[in-house]
Amino acid sequence: MPSADPDHPLGHPQVVCVDVGSTFTKATLVDLTSATVAGHAEHRTTIDTDVLDGVDACVAALGSEGVPVLACSSAGGGLRIAVVGNEELVTAEAGRRVALSSGGKVVSVVAAAAGGFDLDDLAEPDVVLLTGGTDGGNAEVILDAARGLVAAGWRGPVVVAGNTDAAAEVAAVLAGLPVVVADNVVPRIGVLQPQGARAAIREVFLAHVIGGKQLSARDGGTTFVSLVRGATPDVVLTGVEVLAREHGQDVVVVDVGGATTDVHSVVELDPEDSGLARDVVAPTAVTRTVEGDLGMRWSAVTTVEAGDRADLGPAARARAALPSYLPQSEGDLDDDEAIAALAVGLALRRHAGRSRVVVGPEGRVVERTGTDLREVGLVVASGGVLRHGRPGVAARVLSGSLGADVEGGWQLPERPRVVVDADYVLAAVGLLAAAHPDVACRLARSLLRVSG
Repeated sequence: MPSADPDHPLGHPQVVCVDVGSTFTKATLVDLTSATVAGHAEHRTTIDTDVLDGVDACVAALGSEGVPVLACSSAGGGLRIAVVGNEELVTAEAGRRVALSSGGKVVSVVAAAAGGFDLDDLAEPDVVLLTGGTDGGNAEVILDAARGLVAAGWRGPVVVAGNTDAAAEVAAVLAGLPVVVADNVVPRIGVLQPQGARAAIREVFLAHVIGGKQLSARDGGTTFVSLVRGATPDVVLTGVEVLAREHGQDVVVVDVGGATTDVHSVVELDPEDSGLARDVVAPTAVTRTVEGDLGMRWSAVTTVEAGDRADLGPAARARAALPSYLPQSEGDLDDDEAIAALAVGLALRRHAGRSRVVVGPEGRVVERTGTDLREVGLVVASGGVLRHGRPGVAARVLSGSLGADVEGGWQLPERPRVVVDADYVLAAVGLLAAAHPDVACRLARSLLRVSG
């Protein structure tokens, strides 16, 4: 049985870092003395019985019974977040970005200023992120949104991250609901501060979502809750931040999954470029985007449609019909790589945005959208198709997404080094970052020594 000691979970010379995914549970055994990966195991996620069954199977395969376990989870649909803001272009958009960086899948964005809304508009989230107003600004903005949330019949957890001067009144409106108050995500115009809301969403995820999904019945669910440190994307993004610090350069991670393709980036912002962005909400150095229509199995059909590859239609439909599908031939592997290349290319372009020359009152100027990735020095490729594929799969899948894109204007990495996270190191780094930062840093540095 997995064990966890909340006061000092890493007192043992080893620790098992587990990612309980929607399809597969992945476990990495880390030696804390040498900060190295001592073993790796995978098992299908046993959501049909008890998610701890799959964790136990991984622990047994590693021969690490009795070793402390730290876990992150995206099982049971992961963390579903609805954003309620005042209006779509500013506070609601800011909330959407913060929700993504917090490891959540944004299922809806509601602009309260547009009028009343109901529960159907929220799309069955696990938590609502409530934003609105700058600090010291109009308090009615977020108060009206809170009243609308109550009127809609929402009874789940709420993270309040709007006008701090109105926080007490908002909490009173939401009395009776699980509420966590965080710093304002938009304290003043042109500023986006996600850290407080990100921490609050993590708190809500651990306190209300993990247990509420009833993924495990063992000990009333308390054992699984005690192991989980956060939502998988949030934990991985923490790992990416550690990696970027150790690398000393901009970093991008692209993770191709069965249902989504996630892109995480840590990019140093150029103050001189701030005036070139077309985004209403200010960019941040740490960014995550989730493309729910791009993936290898559940989303294979929409991937080939978005990539305009009708010839891959039969292969995509076969994979969508059987998400556990495994390639049986070289032709199957070719199709998997082609679908992955589409998912990666589209996801990176949506994340990076593009630059273009436009003519305005001041003459010809360059406008940019998205996160400029052109100077990124390291790209980390992740996902089963890249971890378990044929030799050189990463280079083939990424070949159309790297290098200067002069004609299209896409701000893609031009000359990066590419590595594959074959041992799920980034999730382990994120899980270890708080309790053992030195081990996390050393483990991140080991990824820098991996060949592409």
